[in-house]
Amino acid sequence: MYGNIANALGAGSGINTAQLVTDLLAATQGAKLGQLNQRSQLNSSRISAMAATQSALTTFAAAVKETLNGQGFVGDLVSGRQDLATASVVEGGRPEGLPVSVEVVQIAVSQREISGVFASAAEAVGERTLTITNGGGSFDVIIDSTNNSLTGMRDAINASNSGVTAMILTDNAGARLVMEAQEGVANAFTVSQSGASPAMTLTNIAAATDSIIRVDGIELTNSSNKVNGAIPGVEMTLLAQQAGTQFTINGSSEPLDVRGLVTEFVTAYNELRRSLNTATAPGLGGASGGPLAGDRGAREVIRKLSQLTSTRLTDTGDFKTLADIGVRTGNDGTLSIDNVRLDAALAADSGAVKLMLEPAVVSESQIGLSGALDAISTALNEDSGALKVAQQRLESIRESIAEAREKINEDGEKLREQLETTFAGLERQLSILRSTQSYVEQQFASFNDNN
Repeated sequence: MYGNIANALGAGSGINTAQLVTDLLAATQGAKLGQLNQRSQLNSSRISAMAATQSALTTFAAAVKETLNGQGFVGDLVSGRQDLATASVVEGGRPEGLPVSVEVVQIAVSQREISGVFASAAEAVGERTLTITNGGGSFDVIIDSTNNSLTGMRDAINASNSGVTAMILTDNAGARLVMEAQEGVANAFTVSQSGASPAMTLTNIAAATDSIIRVDGIELTNSSNKVNGAIPGVEMTLLAQQAGTQFTINGSSEPLDVRGLVTEFVTAYNELRRSLNTATAPGLGGASGGPLAGDRGAREVIRKLSQLTSTRLTDTGDFKTLADIGVRTGNDGTLSIDNVRLDAALAADSGAVKLMLEPAVVSESQIGLSGALDAISTALNEDSGALKVAQQRLESIRESIAEAREKINEDGEKLREQLETTFAGLERQLSILRSTQSYVEQQFASFNDNN
């Protein structure tokens, strides 16, 4: 209907009313849409800048944590005799004291007992009770009519939770039951029997032994071939014994010195801070401001990062903060190193400085540098955190702009319909007036002719 009206506009008046409607709509909507577009562009740039800030902060924190972990200090661990022992960094640990000399005097062995030969695994073994006794207590394994076979005995032993496992070995001669404990003397066991006669014969084929190693000449005994604590922050896996043979365990790269660590941190921090300074620049003196100028979320990020040099990283020792070892904050928020103060701290106790930056054991009072950054990141990104709230606010603005644009377009369509209807009515009135004028002119012409 409205399309027909629009096509009829201007048909008899000589006025291009269709163009007039378009011009009126543009005049009505143009300013509002222009303002919305400007707001939308600014808000989009703020959303992008806020996302970039969050990403940069996360990347920075992750990079610091990676540098401070055990492998950041020594690289991959390398054993000089991979056939005798391998080594790896304990998760969350930091290797210390490398390189070390290691000698595998004896590996830990599990006690093993083997039964006599049965015709098959299904052969009856006789109803009886086996009592397995070890450091964990006594465990009864009952063999009755429901499980009277070598297979049934194996399954019952494995279900006893005694720490002893059983398996069946089969060859041309028949089937045998093998019982095995965990490694180490502490896991040795005995088996007593009651019920059926004769008792099942069990022969010891491996006696339980502990592992014995020498680390830099110090002899250490462990119940397992997985050795932790012999080298701080390192787990060794013993594979074979060879008394008298010494080999070295070391990192694949030079240990990262504390000065290098502090320098890397300051360089990375300053890169992050300069990008934040650019994003929040106020735009004075006619210069363009940053997309996050005046943004509360960005200001809170800067505020929390600015507190980093004074944050207590540990509650022990003479060095508790970055400021204590000479890391200073400049007027623009970037960091610098007072080399005289850092040298003095390292000369006094470089180990204490290391433990401040990355404690051997992390706790509420010993958070280290990566812990301090984690706390900042968590506080900013939690539901009530400044970054999360800022992102939600910008997203809300984006939605309100979209709703306002939709409302302007809807109002414009309504106005277009009203204008088209109004001009169509005017056009009809003009047509009637022209018809009346034509009739009057004809009457006067006829009157003049008659005279």
